[in-house]
Amino acid sequence: MTAQRRDMASRKLRHIDVCRDGDVTYHGVTTGLERFRLPYNGLTQTNLGDVDLSAEFLGVPLRAPVLVGAMTGGAELSGTINRNLATAAQRLGIGMMLGSQRVMLDSALGERAVPSFAVRDVAPDVLLVGNIGLSQFFKDAIPEINRALDRVGANVLAVHTNPLQEAMQDNGDTDFAGSLDRLHDLTPMLDYPVLLKEVGHGIGANAVADLLRLTGEPPVAAIDVAGAGGTSWSRVEQLVRYGELRYPDLADWGIPTAQALLEVRSALPRIPLVASGGIRTGMDAAKALALGADVVAIARPLLDPAIESADAATAWLQGFIDELRICLHGCGAADLPSLRKLGALPVT
Repeated sequence: MTAQRRDMASRKLRHIDVCRDGDVTYHGVTTGLERFRLPYNGLTQTNLGDVDLSAEFLGVPLRAPVLVGAMTGGAELSGTINRNLATAAQRLGIGMMLGSQRVMLDSALGERAVPSFAVRDVAPDVLLVGNIGLSQFFKDAIPEINRALDRVGANVLAVHTNPLQEAMQDNGDTDFAGSLDRLHDLTPMLDYPVLLKEVGHGIGANAVADLLRLTGEPPVAAIDVAGAGGTSWSRVEQLVRYGELRYPDLADWGIPTAQALLEVRSALPRIPLVASGGIRTGMDAAKALALGADVVAIARPLLDPAIESADAATAWLQGFIDELRICLHGCGAADLPSLRKLGALPVT
């Protein structure tokens, strides 16, 4: 193993260790979902067993509106995590995002990294979302990005934008100048639809305004608002880099998930949206869907189950989906369109 690959694998493992054992959640910011409630209906006319959670996202059918969020890749343990999560996703008919495939673009490291992302043999039918950073999104890289997505059998590419995380990371990519122009210019050159996502600090009204400024239309097929309130990657990177929290205000900076979702949905009423960032329960998911999300994504709560086994990951996700189904039943919604029609009410 080369020194470069050892360093990258070591950083990936350090991320996993910090997310498992460290205090990585926001302290001063919540998702904002607690400010909304579902309308409970004591005379619901639904049969719990018949509540229909099926959805479609970017042309791929799902048995429930749930994605496994992007977590990891590039190290041996990452491969175990990804395969267990993919197995669970296949069993439950939900989707999955891969962690950043940046390592696969490296000519020296890419081939050895492939096994940590290779899940199609255990998840032949799932919606699989590849992942690359906006900082790596250059014209010269497009052929390699297409090949990386081909190698893993992805359906979609998530392009993640994470300026705050990169600013906190040791030797992070901190030059985002011109990245918006590249997103507009290069997206049509890909063989895959693009999902734009943050990593947990939020995409809100200002970002959408910038996204629309060039042509009046978003250059992407979907957006993951990835709001604040769950795992703070500014906090994670400080703990990885310094072993302590040196910039506490930066660790609690972001757009709460509910706010981000409402702002993006208001500006873009028809674009498919993922709600992620602090989605921890089926009730969280139901509120996010009622507020305008098409699907939700969960990452951090699945880390320990995914390290344990595919069965543990499946059990956690099944409980989450069961709670979501009960939420629809309890408010009298037989399916997701009915839930969105009911909406969520502000807590007064």
